[in-house]
Amino acid sequence: MKLGFKALFVHFFVLVFFVIAALLYFNPVLQGKVIQQSDIVQYTGMAKEQNNFRKVTGDEPYWTNSAFGGMPTFQLGAYYPHNYVKKLDSLIRFLPRPADYLFVYFLGFYILLCCLKVDYRLAALGALAFGFSTYLIIILGVGHNAKAHAIGYLPMLLGGIVLVFRKKYIGGFILTAIAMALEVGANHYQMTYYCMLLILIMGAVYLVNAILKKKFKHFVISIGILLLAVAFGIATNATGLMATKEYADWSTRGKSELTINPDSSPKENKGGLSKEYITQYSYGIVESLNIFVPRLFGGSNGENLGESSKTFNFLTDQGITRTQAISFSSRLPLYWGDQPGVAAPAYIGVVIFFLFILGLFLVQRKAKWWLLGGTIMSLILSWGKNFSLLTDFMIDYFPLYDKFRAVSSIQVILELCTPVLAILAINELFKNKVASAKKINALKISAITVVSILIGLLLFKGMFNFSGSDDAFIKQNYGDELMALIKLDREAVYTNDTLRSLLFVALASVALWLYIKGKVKENLLVLGLGVLILVDLVGVDKRYVNKDDFVSKRQMNEPFRQTAVDKQIAKDKGNYRVYDPQEGLNGARTSYFHKSIGGYHAAKPAGIQDLFDFHIYKGKVGVLNMLNVKYVVQQDEEGRSYPAVNPEANGNAWFIKKLVPVTTANEEIQGLGTLDNKNEAIFNTSNFPNINRFAFQTDSTTTIQLTDYKLNYLTYISKNENAGVAVFSEMYYGNGWNAYIDGVLTDHFKVNYVLRALKIPEGEHKIEFKFEPKVVKDGSTIALASSSLLGFLIVLGIGFTFWRSRKKEKV
Repeated sequence: MKLGFKALFVHFFVLVFFVIAALLYFNPVLQGKVIQQSDIVQYTGMAKEQNNFRKVTGDEPYWTNSAFGGMPTFQLGAYYPHNYVKKLDSLIRFLPRPADYLFVYFLGFYILLCCLKVDYRLAALGALAFGFSTYLIIILGVGHNAKAHAIGYLPMLLGGIVLVFRKKYIGGFILTAIAMALEVGANHYQMTYYCMLLILIMGAVYLVNAILKKKFKHFVISIGILLLAVAFGIATNATGLMATKEYADWSTRGKSELTINPDSSPKENKGGLSKEYITQYSYGIVESLNIFVPRLFGGSNGENLGESSKTFNFLTDQGITRTQAISFSSRLPLYWGDQPGVAAPAYIGVVIFFLFILGLFLVQRKAKWWLLGGTIMSLILSWGKNFSLLTDFMIDYFPLYDKFRAVSSIQVILELCTPVLAILAINELFKNKVASAKKINALKISAITVVSILIGLLLFKGMFNFSGSDDAFIKQNYGDELMALIKLDREAVYTNDTLRSLLFVALASVALWLYIKGKVKENLLVLGLGVLILVDLVGVDKRYVNKDDFVSKRQMNEPFRQTAVDKQIAKDKGNYRVYDPQEGLNGARTSYFHKSIGGYHAAKPAGIQDLFDFHIYKGKVGVLNMLNVKYVVQQDEEGRSYPAVNPEANGNAWFIKKLVPVTTANEEIQGLGTLDNKNEAIFNTSNFPNINRFAFQTDSTTTIQLTDYKLNYLTYISKNENAGVAVFSEMYYGNGWNAYIDGVLTDHFKVNYVLRALKIPEGEHKIEFKFEPKVVKDGSTIALASSSLLGFLIVLGIGFTFWRSRKKEKV
């Protein structure tokens, strides 16, 4: 037991070290500041209405009207009952954001390396290398918190799998189940999906090994245990998963009923995203070399070279003030790769890359093959349209691959696998059974390989023209001469960073050679490599995420300032929507102050996207009327914004005289362009075949008014001498909204492609719409049951392990 306590003591202080490292990098959090994340600013705008509702009522609405005309909050931070995984996650992420995510990076990777039986010193070193990988830091800078969250738990999940295959069945089951629960709970299924691809490769390697060594029984047992653990991990997140699936089918990620594009051309419709959208961010094949030379392709779209740039000198020579010249040269468009734009290169560190190459020659474990396979798979798939043969196959035939965009982000698997093999290489060096001659030979080959690539990049840089896709725009706005100087700056950082990488490889090679020759001890080698890795990675990270990115909490909690336009609109206390054409569907500022038909989300409601594409972007006001858009933000001749009142807005609800039946979604959305939507409504008979009355009588006494408004509860009073149909300017969502007439549940249906409609008897009636998502109730029941059972199994497993160890001690 003494050894166990010693191990716990060591691990505890390693974790304390990780806490210190995370807080040191993001030290402004100690002053109460928060990082200014662009995506979180947009999220704050989207989620303000639901957050305010939660604070005032104490209830969870699960619906918001502030964005896209109305949508579920399942992907906007909804709180679900019995979400005990979230509580566990909160305990792990106890540090201020974003230091909490950096700590999770460290923790998850440390656990994985410990499961691979790596010395704790090397495990801590590997955790730092993984955590400070530039891509992992930059996503914290821009606010991809869910992505960072999911990436942090990936190594922990792999660690559980490794334990099971090492016949540590109980510990492996517990770790896999907990890690899977945390991974799914992070709510970034694209990262989880990519991890599953790696696990398939991992499983294939273990299967081949089982067949070769005739251990197929162990393999089958391990797979059974892992499947059970994964099932528990998924089931504890049942509510979020089920709700996400339900929403995804309603969003742009689901299969559209439309078979035409806005220009009436045939639409490619396979139930996922288009290939063009999926592969928009595809890594260039040669550009991939920036995993070990950070600014080989310029770095980012906004590099800060300051006064050292040729552009700065040119501007000052032209009479531009020093302040203006520095302002411009602090965000130079140096990136010239294949992607539309990047915030930073996906740099893993040249020292780590060098050690990875060394690992290919030294490491003989099974892990080498799934790590190498994962690295190659990740790299090739990240090329997207630049390697269309494989990418098209994956999109067309591999399940769910077409649900995710930005294929370049699959490089997170490379960024995970590479440092693992790099650390395993050092671990092999520490083993006396490996001959010194073999170590020296592997070191020579690795050093020659990496150095040759770097020298080749220097010698053949003339093959590149350093031209980017946005250069035409730069020329048009700033002229050819400035563009030429920007190219010179691109060439300069290319050369400087290549030489920088050469220096780090040389220093790492010397350190390893000295260790192999017995000139330095293990601890000194670990310390030396640690310094090289941190100086290398942190030096690059600080170019893109540093103390300048932090602001006061108030500035992030209240990211948008109320303008004169906002104040003027806010004087109207009615219930209406606002449309700002400057934002369209790609901004949440309007959602922060008003009910908007725009917003900001990676998975927008498909209906509103189609309305924009077919009608709103073309300026068809009739569609705005039916969405109850009372104010449209416009600009006068001097560029000043003002709220233009739309007097034709239909209001919250209205009775119609005629239902226009169509048989396809194409006819439904196209018909909106000429529809008299104040008196008519289009509905699709394929979806609602039981509607058989199409004409109705209305007169001046026919009214329907909204009398009570809440996010998840709407009340109307209708008065009509004849039975009729009322249309509501609210989004139809059949999986949660229920209609009641005088307290009696009544079927409602979809009209005008996105809106709700209801048959209402003659006379005066109370109409209620309540958002009662069954998926939340059902999912919460499953989550409670599975969490309880998993908790029981974990306690039982720990108890059994403790009893067995005590029994062995007595023997």
